[in-house]
Amino acid sequence: MTQQLRWGILSTGNIARLNWRAIRYSGNSVIAAVASRDAARCAKFIADGQRQAPFETAPAAFAGYEALIASKEVDAVYIPVPTGLRKEWVLRAAAAGKHVLCEKPCGLSLADVREMTAACKQYRVQFMDGVMFMHNPRQLRLRQILDDANAFGPIRRIMSVFSYGNDQAFFDANIRLHSALEPTGCLGDLGWYCIRFALWAMRWRLPREVSGTILSTRANRLSPDAVPSDFSGELIFADGASLGFYCSFQTSFQNWVHVGGAKGWLRLADFVHPISDHEPAIELNGGLERVKCCDCPSEHTDSRAPAQDAQMFRHFAQQVAAGKLNGDWPMWSLKTQQVMDACHDSALRGGRPVSLE
Repeated sequence: MTQQLRWGILSTGNIARLNWRAIRYSGNSVIAAVASRDAARCAKFIADGQRQAPFETAPAAFAGYEALIASKEVDAVYIPVPTGLRKEWVLRAAAAGKHVLCEKPCGLSLADVREMTAACKQYRVQFMDGVMFMHNPRQLRLRQILDDANAFGPIRRIMSVFSYGNDQAFFDANIRLHSALEPTGCLGDLGWYCIRFALWAMRWRLPREVSGTILSTRANRLSPDAVPSDFSGELIFADGASLGFYCSFQTSFQNWVHVGGAKGWLRLADFVHPISDHEPAIELNGGLERVKCCDCPSEHTDSRAPAQDAQMFRHFAQQVAAGKLNGDWPMWSLKTQQVMDACHDSALRGGRPVSLE
């Protein structure tokens, strides 16, 4: 591996455009290559990225994912292709010795994700999913608060919402509403974050049972079937703690979480997309606490370096440079997928609870 981790990006979708900038500001990574099945689209993607956040050497353009994965100039691949296609390319990347950062949900089923993470372990490459808030320095402070038995007490109730309203163009054409590629709809795209936060807060203990309800469905014009566009779920843990969550493609933008303990409570108004990259806030027992992103002056610049997306790629590159695999990261993905699958299964059975014990 070179001093900077050399990334290859599979596809030129919107999330890849956003993460171009994150890789640029990570400080220890570069984009070495981009692949697309459309050569003109790939060239435009690279030109746009170089104009907005340039690398010293422009990434190479590959006509097809296979060629990029085979390249000796690529150490790791970022895979934001639709969920229905992710398993194939994660398995190919792992077999080629490439580290993998995979968008979420990671696969169509828990069995798929088990196969994907097992392949990465077999070929000694790192696997991680693209949940950015896990890399926000605010999580460290949240962990301190939640673990303070005297001031906060055991968690009793978590509630979260992640939603954003969309126009008709979204419902007509967006890939998130295609049942073959994104069968869990808003649950996979948005509910994944609600479930992930709760599992993290509960220190990765699985709930004893879950239930889910599909409140509405939509399909884009090419989709064989409809997918969830409004979803609510409930997780019950063995100690009586619980999570209630709601996610939606139709409700106005919200991304908040509330955690109630026996002795205190906290609320994040922006748990997925923090309002401030430099000083994300925590509302704790009615007061507001800001978490500094770094030991920097009180006057912040517009630097993107402390942002959670840049932190995610920075942490990934640091782990690869350490020469050992982080086993927690694939575990996070597996448990989130397991709970999400169970919520979806419950909803398809009319809301009947599904046991995870």
